[in-house]
Amino acid sequence: MKAIALTRYLPISDPESLQDVELPEPIASGHDVLVRVEAVSVNPVDTKIRSPKPQVEAQPKVLGYDAAGVVEAVGENVTLFKPGDEVYYAGDVTRSGSNAQFQLVDERLIGRKPATLDFAQAAALPLTAITAWELLFERMPFSIDTAPIDMEGNTRSLLIIAGAGGVGSIAIQLARHAGFTVIATASRKETIDWCESLGAHHVIDHRQPLAPQLAALGYAQVDVVLNLADTDRYWETVGEIIAPQGHVGLIVEPSGLLKIGDPYKAKCIGIHWEMMFARARFKTPDMIEQHRLLNRVASLIDAGELRTTHTETIGAINAANLRKTHRRLESGTTIGKLVLAGW
Repeated sequence: MKAIALTRYLPISDPESLQDVELPEPIASGHDVLVRVEAVSVNPVDTKIRSPKPQVEAQPKVLGYDAAGVVEAVGENVTLFKPGDEVYYAGDVTRSGSNAQFQLVDERLIGRKPATLDFAQAAALPLTAITAWELLFERMPFSIDTAPIDMEGNTRSLLIIAGAGGVGSIAIQLARHAGFTVIATASRKETIDWCESLGAHHVIDHRQPLAPQLAALGYAQVDVVLNLADTDRYWETVGEIIAPQGHVGLIVEPSGLLKIGDPYKAKCIGIHWEMMFARARFKTPDMIEQHRLLNRVASLIDAGELRTTHTETIGAINAANLRKTHRRLESGTTIGKLVLAGW
């Protein structure tokens, strides 16, 4: 089968950083589903894993942690899917990825593809949807089905730092659907317009001090902050603007030590980390929750209550186009999700 892989960890400008290869087609067994991959999207985790390192892989390593495709075969213990089913998923960072014509994925990590989306539109969603959903509705004490009202009957406010990114784009929609007052950050006209189109009530500039902009909107403090961009840079600011007994969600590893005492301790702030690969990596007993989550997202998409965050299909799935997409993502200026589709 065709695949895109690496053996050395190189800058994306190096043509050998990602290469077209031929690999044996895998065989499904146990709880694994063999998926014929039709479309993939690229996430920061792909670029971080591929970034320059001294080690060399003995065998070609296939990246890719977002895909949509068709079930080709199933293992003997599979009960959730059958050949011919259209599916989407993020998969497992400890296994071979989706940048291949066929991929093995545990059935408990797979959801049914939204019927109203094509493969490219669906491939943009899994990793970011799982990340935003788990962070908001599993790590934090909120539910998509229960309005986030405080003890005085006020709608809770939620600030999303980096609203136009992949996770931010779906987080805006999920938070708005759940009933939060959503404030997103963006710095360019096109990213501001994107956040507003997804349902953000307000958009402020993350290149400028956040507190004065929030105050101008009437928010001395906010109840929840999702810092999806730079944990270190905004740590002190978030500590200042978060309301007592508020919640902070993080997805980006800090570059150094963080002071988690006051004001976080004084305000009794909940600090929540999200890593959507944790269930797959540690084979937690609740792995099937990602299957259920993706099915719920598919239902909301098909009902018109959420929309895909796909913004551009770069081209067919091959090494040249994948290198181009990595370069685009590393520029830090992308909006939504970039996708490759077809072979």
